[in-house]
Amino acid sequence: MGPLFPPWLQRLKTNGLDISSNALKGKFPDWFWSAFSHANYLNISNNQISGSLPTHMDGMAFKELYLGSNRLTGPIPTFPTNITKLDISNNTFSETIPSNLEASQLEVLSMHSNQIGGYIPESICKLQQLAYLDLSNNILEGEIPQCFDIFNIEFLILGNNSLSGKIPTFLQNNTDMKFLDLAWNKFSGRLPTWIGKLVNLRFLILGHNKFSDNIPVGITKLGYLQYLDLSGNSFSGAIPWHLSNLTFMTTLQEELTDMHVDVEYERNMIVFPRYTIGADRLGQILSVNTKGQQLIYGRTLAYFVGIDLSCNSLTGEIPTDITLLSALMNLNLSSNQLSGKIPNMIGAMQSLASLDLSQNKLSGEIPSSLSSLTSLSYLNLSYNSLSGRIPSGRQLDTLNAENPSLIYIGNNGLCGPPVHKNCSGNDPYIHGDLESSKEEFDPLTFYFGLVLGFVVGLWMVFCALLFKKTWRIAYFRLFDKVYDHVYVFVVVKWAGFAKKTDEE
Repeated sequence: MGPLFPPWLQRLKTNGLDISSNALKGKFPDWFWSAFSHANYLNISNNQISGSLPTHMDGMAFKELYLGSNRLTGPIPTFPTNITKLDISNNTFSETIPSNLEASQLEVLSMHSNQIGGYIPESICKLQQLAYLDLSNNILEGEIPQCFDIFNIEFLILGNNSLSGKIPTFLQNNTDMKFLDLAWNKFSGRLPTWIGKLVNLRFLILGHNKFSDNIPVGITKLGYLQYLDLSGNSFSGAIPWHLSNLTFMTTLQEELTDMHVDVEYERNMIVFPRYTIGADRLGQILSVNTKGQQLIYGRTLAYFVGIDLSCNSLTGEIPTDITLLSALMNLNLSSNQLSGKIPNMIGAMQSLASLDLSQNKLSGEIPSSLSSLTSLSYLNLSYNSLSGRIPSGRQLDTLNAENPSLIYIGNNGLCGPPVHKNCSGNDPYIHGDLESSKEEFDPLTFYFGLVLGFVVGLWMVFCALLFKKTWRIAYFRLFDKVYDHVYVFVVVKWAGFAKKTDEE
């Protein structure tokens, strides 16, 4: 339809207009807002429209207004009074959120990826029907208003701002919450024990803040948890045991199908429930650290299952029951102070595509069961104290061929392909037991054993000839026969050589 708004649009008499993804450019025509101010539905998202919005939109009839992914600038106007779903994300709106929010029927508010600054106004607490709030990727600061006691909210996405303070206590009353993203902010303090009361939580994303102290055991009560990100904080102590209580992570998609669960419907309802604005308008919903890089997940986030506890100060061993999380696709425990061995049954995690245990204090052998992870496409075990022979297998050999130095570097005790250290009999690390193999090579012992073996072997032959008459006769006959052949050969050769010399 683009690049300009066609003039015939102003003659339309309609309650709904969808002109999204039409390569429209430039500013709104002067007649546009008056022509459609009585419409209930307006979708102009995913174009290249510039300019600003009308200062006052509270008198317009819009119930659903989608303006995301354009080039709109300026301040955010007052909301239409009857609005239920509003998306102005992925633009360049600036200044602050209006302080006089009066949209009592608003269910979905998406304002991510703008340049909105200042504080979250307390008037946002008046939005009692709000179920989905995305203010991520802005420059908001300060604390979340404590009056924010909206019990219906299920999606609270505030990542990548400069918000501070502690996790708001009002969240403990939102037992229907499914998605909590506070990552890349300045939140601090302990992770509250009541986090385990959010029994329907599917995504808990608190990475890259200033949280400290232990990870509360109550987190293992989140049976529906699908993705846990606590990376880049200052958590200490041990990883909570009983991770097998995270039952969603133990249930493979095939098992859900056998239970006659519509997996496609269930998973998409988690991320894009009935009241949201749809996957095509949510855009880049989450940045995930997996396979050694930051990947952006949109609609496919519904199928992602992972745990990221990297870049903390966690100690102790890796809980053995973590291997029961058979649906886990990403496990990142790197850059901590974990010790002990890698769990032997790690090969049971058949969905694992990315495993990063680098920069810890892990010791012992690499479990041979690791070679049975057929889905594994990224592995990093570097900078630990691992030892012994590196296991082989079809999938591991493929990874080893791609980048062996990244996987095993910093583990001096490892031997065998792909590292340049043979697992020989004298290799003190061949069995991965450093303590039992520290004996040095003794030349005196070696030569004494060599001479003793020669003497014993010679006496065995002599005794056999001495006491076995038939063997003795056969031996001397063979010796005489060989002597005769050698004698004749030497005489003939010498005679031929002498004759050739006389002729010359």
